[in-house]
Amino acid sequence: MLAIRLSPSIEKRLARLARRTGRTKTFYVREALQEHLEDMENLYLAEAALERIRAGEERTIPLYKAMKRYGVER
Repeated sequence: MLAIRLSPSIEKRLARLARRTGRTKTFYVREALQEHLEDMENLYLAEAALERIRAGEERTIPLYKAMKRYGVER
């Protein structure tokens, strides 16, 4: 179970869409999450990794070494 607060303008748009299409607001929120959650995970996890790299908490390796390690041909 999840409860969220939406801005009045988003709530109004969502309610209007649900009313006009005969679907529930929950349906559209679930659809939006399923469509965009992976992109948000990728973005925020990459930003966190970049912060760790900049702070010296995580190391990187050159691309050619990564390719060699995983058997990727040029």
